Amino acid sequence: MSHPSRTVILHCHLFKNAGTSLDHILKQNFADRWVTREFDMGKGGNTGQVENWIRSSPKAVAFSSHTVTGPLPSLPDIEIVPILLLRDPLSRIRSAYRFERSQEADTLGAKLAKVNDLAGYVSKRLSNPQDRQCKSFQAWRLAMFCPGPEAEYQRAKKGAALINETGVLGLVEAFDQTLAALQCRIRGVFPDFAWQHVHANTSAKTPESHMDRALLQQLEDANADDLNLLRYAQELLCVDQRND
Repeated sequence: MSHPSRTVILHCHLFKNAGTSLDHILKQNFADRWVTREFDMGKGGNTGQVENWIRSSPKAVAFSSHTVTGPLPSLPDIEIVPILLLRDPLSRIRSAYRFERSQEADTLGAKLAKVNDLAGYVSKRLSNPQDRQCKSFQAWRLAMFCPGPEAEYQRAKKGAALINETGVLGLVEAFDQTLAALQCRIRGVFPDFAWQHVHANTSAKTPESHMDRALLQQLEDANADDLNLLRYAQELLCVDQRND
């Protein structure tokens, strides 16, 4: 079996999952060999576009995108090491609200965050059937890596296992452990890869209304798959789930 002639890192950057911090570390290590691009998510999988991006960027080492929809790219002569971080979904949603409230953008989320408190933001997003930002967003994205007839959560678990087998599945709560796993995974090809803990693109704390019990329960129910996926990933990665 021939060895790949090239190894690259593919960061599947999920919104508000410490991806900017990870990109900062990748840029520190690889400088202009770190590249980023976004793709159309509205036309099914974009695997071919991602493969073309990697092939057409022969000098690049680290690739980052918020919009890789899978299946994961596969090129016979290139080893692709995917990395993706998961986060407690309710913490992710609160972080998204704080970020979008201060973001200079014309997106739906930014508009909603600027005119609503946290409860209003969550309520509005949950009421839109097409909006997945507050509805098991991570399970939805991971399921895209394993298309098929199975339920979304089952495909999401397969996607998480696939990332873990072929690259690095990480947790925001265990960011240092995730970077150590990446360092170990690529040591043979990039022995000089180094990192220090960094917080990038963090949002300042802003006053947030408390969600009433009914809305909080609705939010937890809408994120049941993400909560189960987080527990699955913690078990897969042997992360201690006990409180300090």
